[in-house]
Amino acid sequence: MPIRSGDDQPLRHVAIIMDGNGRWATERGWPRLVGHRRGAERVKQIVRACPDLGVNWLTVYAFSTENWKRSAEEVLGLMKIFRRYIEREADGLSAEGVRMRFIGDRERLDQKLQDLMRGIEARTACNARLNLTVAINYGGRDELVRASARLAQQIASGQLGDRRPTERDLQDCLDTAGHPDPDLVIRTSGETRTSNFLPWQAAYAEYEFTQTLWPDFTPDTLAEILDRFGLRKRRFGGV
Repeated sequence: MPIRSGDDQPLRHVAIIMDGNGRWATERGWPRLVGHRRGAERVKQIVRACPDLGVNWLTVYAFSTENWKRSAEEVLGLMKIFRRYIEREADGLSAEGVRMRFIGDRERLDQKLQDLMRGIEARTACNARLNLTVAINYGGRDELVRASARLAQQIASGQLGDRRPTERDLQDCLDTAGHPDPDLVIRTSGETRTSNFLPWQAAYAEYEFTQTLWPDFTPDTLAEILDRFGLRKRRFGGV
């Protein structure tokens, strides 16, 4: 059954800032990469739960443009986890009707990972049970700069004719062109920053900040948050 807010606005798209993997591991005396591996397992569970919870679109923040500042060991470990996730989950995602896409600047990623990303996007392109988008080397400001450059090229080539560019023109140049805007953005681990995640798309999203660290974030936790979403009134600037 579709989820709706308190004023009967439908929820289609949930976006999650998956925070707290490293802290979760450190609290247990383990290397940070153990937390990232446990976080990847949690993604699998949430992806499987979303369709039954009424969520049709899920976007997860996996690696930001700022995450390159982390140690080389952690960055290399994360890239290995991303490659392994795609390789191991391709069959399951395809069989379960999940369409997988990626947003972010791919040019800095290694070629093998880029090839895997393109492959699973092509393989799952016809699936529609759940639209899963993974943000890798993604930053909202970077996306807006790249989108503005695309729009400038369209203007220079005369594609817009004599008319002024609109919000829709810029939106169509974003990495998320064709995606619905997120209705709900969740951040785990107790932090209350948006961290450069979907600043254009989430302009009117509802936000939920939870103390739960990502490796402890279960489908039941998500269900509770969705229930609270059902009590909210979304006015979109109205009264």
